[in-house]
Amino acid sequence: MINVDAELRLLLSGLFILLAVASAIGFVLSRCYQNATIANLNARIRAWWLMCTVSVVAMLIGPIGSVVLFALMSFFALRECITLMPTRRGDHEALFWCFFIILPVQYLLVGIQWYAVFVIFIPVYAFLFIPARVAIAGDTHHFLERSAKIQWSLMMAVYCVSHAPALLMLSIPGYSGQNIKLVLFMMIVVQISDVLQYVFGKLWGKRPIVPKLSPNKTVEGFVGGILSASLVGAGLWWITPFNPWQAFVISLLITLLGFLGGLCMSAIKRDRGVKDFGAMLEGHGGMMDRIDSLCFAAPIFFHVVRYYFT
Repeated sequence: MINVDAELRLLLSGLFILLAVASAIGFVLSRCYQNATIANLNARIRAWWLMCTVSVVAMLIGPIGSVVLFALMSFFALRECITLMPTRRGDHEALFWCFFIILPVQYLLVGIQWYAVFVIFIPVYAFLFIPARVAIAGDTHHFLERSAKIQWSLMMAVYCVSHAPALLMLSIPGYSGQNIKLVLFMMIVVQISDVLQYVFGKLWGKRPIVPKLSPNKTVEGFVGGILSASLVGAGLWWITPFNPWQAFVISLLITLLGFLGGLCMSAIKRDRGVKDFGAMLEGHGGMMDRIDSLCFAAPIFFHVVRYYFT
């Protein structure tokens, strides 16, 4: 169990107060208006209660809880990615290795804080192993396409996401034992950016950014959500090793990356002809629908902090 100091208690209290206010607003709106948008909003709020509670409990357990939490998130996200694409019998052995060998080893490396291997294990060793294992099966039909799909799924769902708990391995001067706050900071900023982009888009959105790809993502929602979330990040500077302007710039960076991550995942869904990656979370679709922004934001945030603040 980690030491919960005054700053962390204040942050967690604020988070749950915000959820309580959102629930109250959602309840009032549901009484005044009966439409699909309000119903979807309330479904999202209920899902947020569940996700935040599970996440906070896991993180408060300590580093092991955080690693296990993100490993499970990666497992479900990887399953959703693989389910979307057609597989052949020749892929099954490679997929077994992805789920039950490569994924656990990646998070084991994070857990034992072996940075030198953690950072290259998947993009070097696993990326070479996967096509080799598919080739050994002897099925050459769409070989390159099949191998690339498995590699991309592993990269997004496992490698990129594993950088979130990897923040706990960083040794930041004057910030010892407080790295869990960095994980919460990143998750709050990235996820609230998604929420605010949705809210701004619903209220004032008129001009789609990429109409053929994601007509619900608008210029107004993008600008309003990104800037608002960056200001929220700047306001949370006191739980980080950053000063206010650094917190704003870093928040702006990870929210922009989060937007791009969501856009790329939308392209995959559009290509496969589906609305969501899954139906695991009410109002949110599948696990990958919820962490798509994190896939792009987590590794960049990790390396920015490592290279400039350690």
